[in-house]
Amino acid sequence: MGSFFDLATTGDLLARDFVQQAVLALALLGLLGGLLSPLIVARQMSFAVHGVSELSVTGAAAALLAGVGVNIGGVIGAVIAALTFGFLGNRARERDSVIGVVMAFGLGLAVLFLALYGNASKGFAMLTGQVVSVGISGLTAIAVTTGVVIAVLAVIYRPLLFASVDPRVAMASGVPTRTLSIVFAVLMGLACAQGVQIIGALLVMSLLITPGAAAMRVSSNPAVVTGLAILFAEIAAVGGLILSLAPGLPVSVFVTTISFVIYLVCRYLGRNRAHGQT
Repeated sequence: MGSFFDLATTGDLLARDFVQQAVLALALLGLLGGLLSPLIVARQMSFAVHGVSELSVTGAAAALLAGVGVNIGGVIGAVIAALTFGFLGNRARERDSVIGVVMAFGLGLAVLFLALYGNASKGFAMLTGQVVSVGISGLTAIAVTTGVVIAVLAVIYRPLLFASVDPRVAMASGVPTRTLSIVFAVLMGLACAQGVQIIGALLVMSLLITPGAAAMRVSSNPAVVTGLAILFAEIAAVGGLILSLAPGLPVSVFVTTISFVIYLVCRYLGRNRAHGQT
């Protein structure tokens, strides 16, 4: 194991194809997180991200048992979970309880599928991620997902933002808030499914929630918030991977730490900004 500051080791590893693929995959995941996280926070869907990520594991476990692609199973599981949360938890006051009930049932199914498959280590890998083994197929999957998310957001972003910031006024103005909620749930499900494949179900929140929460602490301008969220997510994702190379520690340790530090700094800056305006 090299030292934390062994630049030679880091440079040697960065020259390898599998590490370059991992960097690209995390950069794309960071872009997804930066684009979606401000909307997720504004729509108070942080717990939904956790639920969708966990149930993506259920879909992946079912795919293992059926002998089909794990990525496909994870995507299907995440999208079904997101749609279920959208339909059953339409009211904010009942959303958390619905997510908790469905997530508990889904995780029970995941345990059953993995037990029938006979390899519990696969389940642990899905919870913690496999970024260094993302491969061309995984990189292609997240690239396609990123393209789809960007294309759909380009079409629905303005009404979606309106519905996220002030849903009652948006509904009164004729904005199709229910349809937008379902579409956004699908986009979130797709992003969560890819995040699970790369950094694991337990750590998706570091890139799909924290960047947006941090950016909203220092600005209220939607464009600035989105730009900062993308920057923060990229620093955490790509920076976390690079820092993990020399010591050989799990990338998730660094991704979550960087995300948390960024949030603390933004929280401090936001507090000072609020005091300066009073």
